[in-house]
Amino acid sequence: MIGRLFKRRARMPEAPEPEMDDVHGSVPVTLLTGFLGSGKTTLLNALLADPRMAGTAVIVNEFGTVAIDHGLVSTGAETVLRTTTGCICCTATSDIRQSLHDLHEAGIDAGKPAISRVVIETTGLADPAPVINSLIAGGAPVTSLRDQVVARHFRLAGVITAFDVINGRASLDSFLEGWKQLAFADHVVLTKTDMADGPHDWAAELAPLNPAARFHDSHKAGFDLHALVGAGSYSTAGKAEDVPGWLAMEALVRHGDHAHDPSRHGDGIGAFSLAHDVPLRPEAAETFLRIVTSTIGSGLLRLKGLFCLADDPERPLAAHAVQNRLYPLQRLDAWPDGDRRSRVVLIGRDMPEKPIRDLFAVLVPRPARPPRRPA
Repeated sequence: MIGRLFKRRARMPEAPEPEMDDVHGSVPVTLLTGFLGSGKTTLLNALLADPRMAGTAVIVNEFGTVAIDHGLVSTGAETVLRTTTGCICCTATSDIRQSLHDLHEAGIDAGKPAISRVVIETTGLADPAPVINSLIAGGAPVTSLRDQVVARHFRLAGVITAFDVINGRASLDSFLEGWKQLAFADHVVLTKTDMADGPHDWAAELAPLNPAARFHDSHKAGFDLHALVGAGSYSTAGKAEDVPGWLAMEALVRHGDHAHDPSRHGDGIGAFSLAHDVPLRPEAAETFLRIVTSTIGSGLLRLKGLFCLADDPERPLAAHAVQNRLYPLQRLDAWPDGDRRSRVVLIGRDMPEKPIRDLFAVLVPRPARPPRRPA
């Protein structure tokens, strides 16, 4: 269940002196959350492209059983530590703490601090309460030496929540996780405002959910995401009255006591993946994506995939969709890891899995049959 360390270059660069500017020299941890399709990975990529983010470690949680998200994070030479795939409510405390402990141990092995800060990107279905409880004093119980090391060397600096102004209202209407992601935030970053019909005072509309949050338009001139990362220590002061109660309730729940399908989330929410080893024809991949995302009533909430195409197998096609909106397809310069299979993860509510699998099976190339021998 524990994640593994991904190194994007064969040799780690010389790490800068860490920015441990607060609270007994601890490394600041920033939680980046937001509902499915809200643009977390886009924000993370923009953040990691900033030269001021050198020495940053990234922890990515993924929902489902096939890892794709970490391959869509453009980290350059930074380190990415991926936690388990699956439902983060069951694994957050152990996996997050284990991942941070691994980072600390890597620094000891290197003979110097390995990182300046940590950014944790959660799956879009994550309830932030268990993650926050694993990182704040008085949250999840400290039961091992590992937990003590993490508590001493890391602190939760803040929570950033991405809010999709196109689909955000529908998420709030249907999913408690969307409400909680806003309620716990120190900063709410409004995304896709460039696609909105017109100006709107989102701060006024959303402020009742979290009076303490500061709101930022990601497309506004002068927006500086780096300024929101890794300063101070997280506090629930001024946030919605429900926040301390949610944290207290979470501390009393022992998620490890129940069996849980890592591809299910409750309320009919599930994920399944498709994969194929042989490069696909470009038109087949585009047909599959167009049909799946345009089918009304499919229950699709989020699609993300990497496709190996026959016209240029070394440059994968990255695909993203939110509900019935398929975003422009993008050819990446190279594969992010050694896995060159076409693979796609679909997350949704009561999705018709078999017809989607059948469609994929029809479109993918079939292996050539050997010639028949004469009788």
